[in-house]
Amino acid sequence: MSRVRRTLAATVTLAVASMTLTGCFEEASPHDAVRDFLVGWQAGDYELAAGRTDADPAAVSKALSEVKLQLDAASFRFRIKSVKVTGEESRADFAAEVDLGDNNPLWTYDGVLPLHLVDGAWKVRWSPSVLHPQLQEGQRFAVKTEPRSRQPVLDRDGNALQEQTYLYVAGVVPSQLGDRAEAVVKQLSQVTGYAEDRLLSRIRSAPPNVTVPLVTFGRTRYLSIKAKLDAIPEISTVPQEQPVDPDDPKQIVGKVSALTPETEQKLGGPQRAGDSIGQSGLQQAYQAYLTGSTSTRVITLDLKSGREMASLKEWPGRQNVSVETTIDSSVQAAAEHAVSATRTSAIVAVNSRTGEILAVGAKGMHQEKDALAGRFPAGTAFSVVAADALVNAGVRTTQRLPCPPERSVGGARFANTSQMTGATPTFQENFAKGCVTALASLARRVNATDLAKSAEDFGIGRPWQLPLKSFSGELPKLASDADKARAIAGQSVLVSPLSMALVAGAVASGTWHPPVLVTKPSSPDPTAEMTPQPPLQPVPVDPAVRKALVSMMKAGAQGTPAQAGRGRVYGVRATAVDKDKQLGWFVGWQGEIAIAALTRNHDPSAVAGSFFAALNDSP
Repeated sequence: MSRVRRTLAATVTLAVASMTLTGCFEEASPHDAVRDFLVGWQAGDYELAAGRTDADPAAVSKALSEVKLQLDAASFRFRIKSVKVTGEESRADFAAEVDLGDNNPLWTYDGVLPLHLVDGAWKVRWSPSVLHPQLQEGQRFAVKTEPRSRQPVLDRDGNALQEQTYLYVAGVVPSQLGDRAEAVVKQLSQVTGYAEDRLLSRIRSAPPNVTVPLVTFGRTRYLSIKAKLDAIPEISTVPQEQPVDPDDPKQIVGKVSALTPETEQKLGGPQRAGDSIGQSGLQQAYQAYLTGSTSTRVITLDLKSGREMASLKEWPGRQNVSVETTIDSSVQAAAEHAVSATRTSAIVAVNSRTGEILAVGAKGMHQEKDALAGRFPAGTAFSVVAADALVNAGVRTTQRLPCPPERSVGGARFANTSQMTGATPTFQENFAKGCVTALASLARRVNATDLAKSAEDFGIGRPWQLPLKSFSGELPKLASDADKARAIAGQSVLVSPLSMALVAGAVASGTWHPPVLVTKPSSPDPTAEMTPQPPLQPVPVDPAVRKALVSMMKAGAQGTPAQAGRGRVYGVRATAVDKDKQLGWFVGWQGEIAIAALTRNHDPSAVAGSFFAALNDSP
């Protein structure tokens, strides 16, 4: 809840509190003095409160107003617990609730008001201990905060996926400001856009002899206003190294910025100057973990020396932690190399035995929005999934199927971009060459339920959960032979490179696995109250069907650039049309690494071949 909302809530509650405090006592007694003092303090009517003490009203009013500033408090609320009278002396016990703002927890404590009769009227016997039992003469309150440096996002080997870079933090030492605090704050507000009252309250609530960080800048912003900051002699700006410059995969790791007036207002949270804000990717998704929350202490200080005298309350905050991912930096380097020679492409690599995402590369596409969450026509790449249903239905890989230039199935028309010559090809050969007309002709050999089940078993449309946006695929309702034919040909099926990499992994390992990108922490938001969702279970591929699919994908990769490197590559090269633009797919694997490469105006199997060659050449 933001400071503004809390303040409004306290104002509303005050009316109720006033009624409670005023409605119980009708006789002249200590209760009247207690009521007026606490209601005046709570409402900011310090004259009312001071008038119920035995001290100089001006001095008491000043002390009460300074307490609010020293604590940077959004509001005070009080509740009378008991009032006891012994002759001309009285004692009132009360409970205090102080909202320290900035989303800090509420500070609650028990206080005591000593009272005595002065000329027949009950007065609060004034001393600093009225404000808090541990506050003594010559002391003041202060709030001490300790922001934590941002933690890194890590690859699977514990290496940081970002470089250290500098943020610039401008701050002041309150005791060095003298009577220029308001003037300094006004100048800084004009330069930075931060509200004067927020800057001033942070200065006044801090210990006087420590540097109070007020505003943070990225390098570009800092250099643009450096001269203006240097013109304020009380402001000192120091560079702070933080892990915020992303390495590959840059869009998965995400960008980080310094806190700005706009982001502070939007977040309304415990962020303070010196904090950094994740703007995208995992940096944004795991912001709460990477920065933790600020450690806060309410303390008392000696007014003359500024020395800390007592710690009244401490909130250690939430410890910040690194985010551990499944990214393999050597595999990522191969993915970056593979897409470098293209204009528009994406590649996703997964561990076929675990579903762990090892690399996400893209050029002219976005690693998250396209590679993980893109919605692209599957084209004949979906024949891998369709083949599972067809082989289960009894279609043999050796069955001969003509590959004519055109064919109509249930009223749906299909055409090949190239025609196969020679003897009538087998199902396996048509699969390997992506003959749309031959594949579509098999629609009557499989029922809609079985085709939909194969798609689900290979993860298409399954509700997996990743901390970033992702798309598992979409199979339309199959109400006719034409619908089944379009699905087998991949014309009506939408997938992402991630979902197709997992399809390849299922054939490679014999089991489909849901994707994994982050291993620790278990969820992006440590403060969310979430009902745990049961994890998706792996789905095994029928061994006999897998044997057929492996044979078909061995043939599919044969003779393509994907097979140019060392070691056996399995896969299928496919085409699709997306809004009149030609797409190319290569879906396959080598060893335990399964991939899906998607390209425009480039051979996808060449991207796959470049990837596997770079991976084989890596240390």
